[in-house]
Amino acid sequence: MSPRTPAPAAAGARRLTHHAGRPPRLRFGGDYNPEQWDPSVWPQDARLMREAGVDLVTVGVFSWAQLEPSPGERNFGWLDRVLDLLGEHGVDVDLATPTASPPPWLGHRFPETLPVDADGRTLTYGSRNQFCPCSPRYREAALAITTDLAERYHDHPAVVMWHVGNELGQWCHCDLAAAGFRTWLQRRHGDLDGLNAAWGTAFWSQRYDDWDEVIPPRAAPYLHNPAQSLDFRRFRSDALRDLFRAERDAIRARTDAPVTTNFMGFFHHVDYWSFAGEVDVVADDHYVDPADARSPARAALTHDLVRSLGGGEPWVLMEQAAGAVNWRPHNVPKPAGAMQLDSLRAVARGADAVCFFQWRQSRAGAERFHSAMLPHAGPDTRLHAEVRELGAALQRLGRVAGARVDARVALLHDWPSWWACEEPARPSDRLRVLDVLLSHYEPLFARGVAVDVLGPACDLDGYDLLVLPNLYLLEHDLAERLQRFVTGGGTLLVGPFSGVADADARIREGRFPALLRDLLGASGEEWVPLAAPSACTSAQFGDFHVDTWAERLRSDGAQVLAEHAAGDLAGVPAVTRRAVGSGSAWYCSVLLPPAVLSQVLGRCLDEAGVGGALPGPPPPGVEVVRRGDVLFVLNPGEEEVHLALPGRHTDLLTGDTLDGATVLAPRRGLALVEETQ
Repeated sequence: MSPRTPAPAAAGARRLTHHAGRPPRLRFGGDYNPEQWDPSVWPQDARLMREAGVDLVTVGVFSWAQLEPSPGERNFGWLDRVLDLLGEHGVDVDLATPTASPPPWLGHRFPETLPVDADGRTLTYGSRNQFCPCSPRYREAALAITTDLAERYHDHPAVVMWHVGNELGQWCHCDLAAAGFRTWLQRRHGDLDGLNAAWGTAFWSQRYDDWDEVIPPRAAPYLHNPAQSLDFRRFRSDALRDLFRAERDAIRARTDAPVTTNFMGFFHHVDYWSFAGEVDVVADDHYVDPADARSPARAALTHDLVRSLGGGEPWVLMEQAAGAVNWRPHNVPKPAGAMQLDSLRAVARGADAVCFFQWRQSRAGAERFHSAMLPHAGPDTRLHAEVRELGAALQRLGRVAGARVDARVALLHDWPSWWACEEPARPSDRLRVLDVLLSHYEPLFARGVAVDVLGPACDLDGYDLLVLPNLYLLEHDLAERLQRFVTGGGTLLVGPFSGVADADARIREGRFPALLRDLLGASGEEWVPLAAPSACTSAQFGDFHVDTWAERLRSDGAQVLAEHAAGDLAGVPAVTRRAVGSGSAWYCSVLLPPAVLSQVLGRCLDEAGVGGALPGPPPPGVEVVRRGDVLFVLNPGEEEVHLALPGRHTDLLTGDTLDGATVLAPRRGLALVEETQ
């Protein structure tokens, strides 16, 4: 089934992956920064790329100072040579605009382009991201170099995709940003009366009498107005999107090649739901932490989000690490097999391209110790051997290119709700949105259940189970659609601290969760961060304890499936369920322990009639997901696992035939196609 209409990313994804006259294939490569190396090294790079199966590299991300060594000067000769060389070796190029890191001359000659932090300090050049997105002078310079690049290389045969900037997310609190913020607010709220009403400025004598009084939430003696902070987050996300649009449009005026930029998964500062429709292919950077036991589920959840941002169409894993990174306090390298396993996870969840940062490991600069596909020690290394092994594996998986992952379960996640929920001065800073999201995802992940991640405006048709782990901001339109979803036979699970506030972060009056009270058949009067664990009892789920969070709830017709057993909350519902039409609505007012939450989600899956990719549960720790007609089975653990498989299958990675059962080695994966009799 196809739950949603594909987003605009679909066409770009097809153009990138499926060239006319070529069979479908997965793309393989990474960032390439030839300007860091003597030109004598470039032919060796091109040769080693082809030997490793690399067929797509991103060039030029941080090359502004090389391309424009002084204002208005253009130095394209070196880039001409690089693109020609790569094209001669069959390596396609994702050509980047270099605007993520302006050259020192821009900040030195035009200090108004430099960003200012919330404390009023100007951040200088000598690093990267040293620009104010609202600076007209920065935008002028960025658009000029972008336009000249597009004019020169729009028809270069090696350039198959364009890449705007890099990891857009930096911000500024300067006067230029303040002016942009005021313009944005005028569009959103109309006049000052509208602004004052939306922000509740009667509180703390914050009423504004003139637009010039309105500023970003800079350093202040105490807490900021939460509505001001929320609107500023919306504004800065929109401003970065507008920055992308300007460069994208300059490129699109000269070529029909797809244009993208690299997202960063659940990156806090940019609302990717508002951004995704602007790119031709959704691309993402994701860096697995080898020291984190929950990293497989975190990565899978992120990949499901990225796929969903593109309406289910193929996407690009633009950056990952071949081994260790350099920016964590303790940078653990990937063990043998993990590079391929992490890449297969992305492919299984919809990626049609697997890329890394970067091709050749830097000798100088801040990322000297960040791993690369070609390490300091050269090609005769375990790491580079794994790069070659991965390249060969991806070539054998062409069958999956372009295929979709069909999901009947969806999680809802909204950036503005996330921002508003984690403002200071809330009941508890221990209730963290992404932690709650991951805890609800992990039981589905463990069962091999395919999951999409939706925003509040996404189409709900085609899903049988919706999970709202936490949706602090809730508007009438979504509440009405949830009502129709459940009445029409869907199963809905709502997590704690949901439906609390409106779009301006104003608390909704009455008992909570507002707008969902009637649907859930339960309502609350007080949020109760817990000083000590609270004992709960349930005939369905057994006795258990909850910590961190509870709510003083009552049933308004819902069935109480678990309740607090002692103390001040004795008898207060913890988990409720209400039958509505042919569907059901569940509410968890506590942060359930993992085993109990797994039971609750298991009940919800049974009610929704949804199962995993295998007839039964996968072995513990084994990840199972189906993409198209290919069943991926991944073992990220340190021990081999015995796997029972119905029917007879061929493993695309090895060509082996598996009949009924197999033993899966540690940190290894299978890509299985069932053989018909």
